[in-house]
Amino acid sequence: MDNNEFKLNETGINPVNTASENNDVYFTNVKTQKTGAKRNVSGSEHTQNNGGNTAKKRVPMKKSKGVTSTYIFFIVVIALSMLISIYAVFCMNDVFGITKTTSTVTVNLDKSIDNIDDAIDVLADNGLIRCKNFCKLFAKYRERNVGPNVKNGYYNKDYKYDAGIYYLNGKMGVEGMLVAFQGNNATAETVSLMFPEGITVPEIVQKLSDNEVCDKAALLSVIQSAEFSYSLVSDLKADEHVPYRLEGYLFPDTYEFYVGETANSVIKKFLANGDTKIKEKYRKRADELGYSMNDIIKIASIIQCEAGNKEQMKTISAVIHNRLKDQANFPLLGVDSTADYITNKVAPALTSTSAHTADYYKTYYSTTGSSTVVGLPPSPICNPGIDAIEAALYPANVDYYYFFHDTKGNMYTAKTYSEFKQKAATYAPYLNVN
Repeated sequence: MDNNEFKLNETGINPVNTASENNDVYFTNVKTQKTGAKRNVSGSEHTQNNGGNTAKKRVPMKKSKGVTSTYIFFIVVIALSMLISIYAVFCMNDVFGITKTTSTVTVNLDKSIDNIDDAIDVLADNGLIRCKNFCKLFAKYRERNVGPNVKNGYYNKDYKYDAGIYYLNGKMGVEGMLVAFQGNNATAETVSLMFPEGITVPEIVQKLSDNEVCDKAALLSVIQSAEFSYSLVSDLKADEHVPYRLEGYLFPDTYEFYVGETANSVIKKFLANGDTKIKEKYRKRADELGYSMNDIIKIASIIQCEAGNKEQMKTISAVIHNRLKDQANFPLLGVDSTADYITNKVAPALTSTSAHTADYYKTYYSTTGSSTVVGLPPSPICNPGIDAIEAALYPANVDYYYFFHDTKGNMYTAKTYSEFKQKAATYAPYLNVN
């Protein structure tokens, strides 16, 4: 190829005589002239027109900012994923109690709760769960779809968690703890137990514990401090002079319990039964006599312990009522059963952690000899049956102030102390009446 055949074209690009054997042509990097050049707006490449031929120059892009932004994005995504995963682990742990401890937490509901949110707030306040908002969503979903509140396909919003004392641990999971609040039971196995008239709180607790109905400590805790709405005990508060707050109000009867039942549920059965047995006519009669129903239960408990049979009850009731009406002459009831309650029932059940000794309690329950207890003791001394309660409300119309029994259970009465001494010397010389 000669120089005449290859002339400078209008673009201003000068050819280089470096053609290869394959006639490939290479162009030098010559500045574009104004006459026919068009520059790419981005500045990343130059375009030259040469009889339909186009040549482009690529300029490297700056990648540093783009790479940094990508790294930051992935770090944020990973961090958020980790946080969500940790939260999910905590949530699942609250729901299923996978890694929770079995340490018991005593939860005292001082009043009934009528919604799940408040119940879960109580669990969170006692450190039993961490993710309470998630637990609320889970519990509501479960209650609406598979829980016990679903009735005919609709959610029952009238559900309540009863007041009482509950022993819970995180291992139960949030659902298990809510079930405990509902008073439901660990098993479907039941046991039927009979509690006779005159049985005492320590005897009831021992019998329930021996038959695996409930833990002894849990029962005692509920008896001493749980609040109940039943009329007989709604205003009954713990008293340091009284060994068992609900003594006298656990109505004797035959009951069926679940094995592993909650203490609150167990005690409610006794109280609910008693509340139905103490009829309105009994309450009105107590008012007529000038006594509270609680005083009548105290009198009935003494009658229950002193009487050898049902026939003796109304006469013994008359002696007690006569003395209570004439405390100026008879400040003491003069019955042995009140002190015997402490000696024979309370003392054997006391432990090294009990609030007081038997001697301390006896000071407030002894009603004979040099006692300073005027009138009734501070609480009933057993759980009386309906016969004793009716006898307390309807005493015999007699003016006796003394009674005693011989070794065969026969009862003797007297109007005066001299008459009492004479009969005691004849029928029960072992009493050593002075």
